[in-house]
Amino acid sequence: MSVWLPTAPCTPRECGAHHGPVAAATVAGVRVVAGLLLILAGALLSTPVALLGAGARDRLTRVWTRNILRVFGLRIRVVGAPLPPRGAGVLVVSNHISWLDIPLLAALFPGRVLAKSEIRQWPVLGGMAARGGTLFVERERLRALPETVRTLATALAEGSRVVVFPEGCTWCGRDQGRFTRAVFQSALDAGAPVRPVRITYRTPSGTPSGAPAFVGDDTLPASLWRVARAGGLTAEITVLPLIPAGRHADRRSLALAAQRAVAGDATARNTTAGDTPQRAVASDSANRPSLSVHHCVSSIPAALSSARTPS
Repeated sequence: MSVWLPTAPCTPRECGAHHGPVAAATVAGVRVVAGLLLILAGALLSTPVALLGAGARDRLTRVWTRNILRVFGLRIRVVGAPLPPRGAGVLVVSNHISWLDIPLLAALFPGRVLAKSEIRQWPVLGGMAARGGTLFVERERLRALPETVRTLATALAEGSRVVVFPEGCTWCGRDQGRFTRAVFQSALDAGAPVRPVRITYRTPSGTPSGAPAFVGDDTLPASLWRVARAGGLTAEITVLPLIPAGRHADRRSLALAAQRAVAGDATARNTTAGDTPQRAVASDSANRPSLSVHHCVSSIPAALSSARTPS
């Protein structure tokens, strides 16, 4: 792994606690099997679905991803600003906690997702992600970054909704990483607005749950089981006010504005331009163009995109 890729201090043992109801092992087992079957069904149907019109693909994507979340026992709650209109390119940026983030965003914002290039080679899911319009980045090749930014800018200029997790790695949700700046250059180049969104996973009492966190050396089977055992989870997505195109003249100020919006009351943590993120791998990593690392892109990336469709 490149030393310039960011990392987070979160670990499954320290951050994966769920202080709420616990589902029986049999219930959790049924949830995992049903969820995997639903993902497989999506993979098998991805080719014919790609032939449908944009509106139909959006509707099917929303239905499918919502059902994935519900199968795993999650409710969905949306708060905040209204959805942006279709037909105009917008860069959607979010904090990143879990593999659940991608189906959650796709349930509300079907679009093209930025993912690490290794996913393209994965059996079944790699082809599904490619057919779904996923935008791939070679995360350890700095020389590939300008081309990635151009690709993102082109997609935005063509009217696509592009979904990115600018923290560069998953955090547990108690804190937030600094937003890397490179992806925001694509919005500036395309003259596209930025839509910040905040993801929170809550227990029935309303407190944040660590069960969905997919961090550190966590494995997908362990994460799937932890989510399936956590009872009464609510996946909350807060749609924050749009940052209009042209409001910020450079990617540094645009990235900072989006980061502060997503952080909300936690703005004081990790947002000052001169701050060093906790346990960062390199002191100038915020200036480096890392776009993804470790668990930073969902392990079910294909669940995401509604296939090259303007939205």
